[in-house]
Amino acid sequence: MNVNHPDETLDERNVDSNPIDLFKRWFDAAIASGSRLPDAMTLATASKDGRPSARMVLLKGVDDDGFVFYTNYNSQKARELDENPQAALVLYWVQLDRQIRVEGTVERVSAAESDEYFRTRPRESQLGALASPQSQVVASREVLVQRFRELDEHYRDREVERPEHWGGYRLKPDRIEFWQNRSGRLHDRIVYERQADRRWDIKRLAP
Repeated sequence: MNVNHPDETLDERNVDSNPIDLFKRWFDAAIASGSRLPDAMTLATASKDGRPSARMVLLKGVDDDGFVFYTNYNSQKARELDENPQAALVLYWVQLDRQIRVEGTVERVSAAESDEYFRTRPRESQLGALASPQSQVVASREVLVQRFRELDEHYRDREVERPEHWGGYRLKPDRIEFWQNRSGRLHDRIVYERQADRRWDIKRLAP
């Protein structure tokens, strides 16, 4: 069921000066709404020659430094980010009729940060990161399952180590747009753009 907000508005004159503060409030509201996978977001990348691609990833951290997600460094998305470190994110919560778009530059997080997060993953997810040659052609599902079983046995009595080919990226935003559904399709759109002095410029966009 959609939950509209007819009495709520985004006003460029009194929104938060820092978009991350507004993002966190909207994200908390998405969690409270019971949204399934509120941390799911579309990640759009492009190759060095400009060919775009997009897929869903999970948001694993957000602060003033940016938005963090994790992946296999040999995957298509990682190859494209290494070639062209510009990317965009989109989060959409149908229960709240809200969308957030984020654009900026991307860099790898530190090995220590990747290690710390990897240790929090369920053991099956840790083994899956080792078993799957992400984005590469495989002969069959059975090949992946067999590799998973071999790794499960190999690490039966010890901690699963983070593979060097797996880790995080941080998107450092220079543009964040907040969209909220309003009646008559006169939706609210407020955009924050990072200035040279690191200040955020705030404007309203026509829907």
